[in-house]
Amino acid sequence: MSHTAIAGAPFVAYRQNDLYLEDVKLSDLARTHGTPLFVYSKAAMLSALAAYQRGFAGRKAQICYAMKANSSLAILQVFAQAGCGFDIVSGGELSRALAAGADAKKIIFSGVGKTRAEMKQALQAGIGCFNVESEAELDVLHEVATRLGVQAPVSLRVNPNVDPKTHPYISTGLKGNKFGVAHERALVVYQHAARLSGLKVVGIDCHIGSQITETTPYLDAMDRILDLVTEIEKTGIHIHHIDFGGGLGINYNGDTPPPADALWAQLLAKLDARGYGQRQLMIEPGRSLVGNAGVCLTEVIYTKPGEQKNFCIVDAAMNDLPRPAMYEAFHQIVAVQPRAGSALTYDVVGPICESGDWLGRDRLLNVQSGDMLAVLSAGAYCMSMSSNYNTRGRPAEVLVDGAQVHLIRQRESAFDTFALESLV
Repeated sequence: MSHTAIAGAPFVAYRQNDLYLEDVKLSDLARTHGTPLFVYSKAAMLSALAAYQRGFAGRKAQICYAMKANSSLAILQVFAQAGCGFDIVSGGELSRALAAGADAKKIIFSGVGKTRAEMKQALQAGIGCFNVESEAELDVLHEVATRLGVQAPVSLRVNPNVDPKTHPYISTGLKGNKFGVAHERALVVYQHAARLSGLKVVGIDCHIGSQITETTPYLDAMDRILDLVTEIEKTGIHIHHIDFGGGLGINYNGDTPPPADALWAQLLAKLDARGYGQRQLMIEPGRSLVGNAGVCLTEVIYTKPGEQKNFCIVDAAMNDLPRPAMYEAFHQIVAVQPRAGSALTYDVVGPICESGDWLGRDRLLNVQSGDMLAVLSAGAYCMSMSSNYNTRGRPAEVLVDGAQVHLIRQRESAFDTFALESLV
């Protein structure tokens, strides 16, 4: 049987005229479970994780999956069973991680707007560390921890003012971004934290952005953070762990991010050269672990020729897969069972009543109503950002493991979308 692999989509390949994920025919999944449908490859996730694990071989390192990328329970379970911790940004994510079997001591709580209730919840759960993002947050966390009679383990998220060369909406380490403590104020803030009895300083953290495809921003950020560690420790404050965040990109459309193990070979060489190679390291990858592990299957409802544009109208929409509408992001779109013959250029659009409801522009496709398309690289920031706009139930999700198929989320009905509402 002939196999044709697809660049940027590991474990996705054509066998004869059918698209497969691992050993499962995607057209069969669409018929069984309906569309839109998210399908994930367990092997792809573990393969992506293995690159980080190879990079950290022989080091003291903890990989904490950034679960905002995809927080479905079965996905979290895969990473928990593989030894990962979790990077969370809300009390809801903490509850999800624990429900999936996470070790609370391996959980890091990031985010600029932690509430007192979330802090209390995390302290009672016994999480590993709070990545604190402002002086005001330090004071509130000290107050909450003191009332509970515990010490909160903290690191400061330092903003190194390094340009990650990515989309401005997902850049997080520049002076104009809302995240972190300014590099210039970090030493003063660390000294303040060290004086608060309800806090225990354990680390330093930085995260410069998402979908980064170059090595230089990471190396620049590391230099600035290590300079700061040297300054901080001169004042008698010990930094137990150094957290370099996440942000490594994936191949959406010919993107060429460095492989995770190659990136960390360079970063670890710099750490070694500066004498920090044996420190405890923390990282928080998200997209690079799940992004290329997922596809979204969608059915062509209509083709609509026009004077200026041809439209391919599908049953998936911006509420299911919001990245194109939010970031003008590119996802490859391919036929599940390609047709012979000539193709036309289409804008692939959904049924939502918004002009921004598109999944792909100017795509060369040979399609008819009833055909199935696969939107690739849909494992990250798709289902986790989905909504019920236009009272559309969120799609079902399936996890593929070799030839095994697991339904990990049932499709929402219209009733599900308003089950918590009441008439008056």
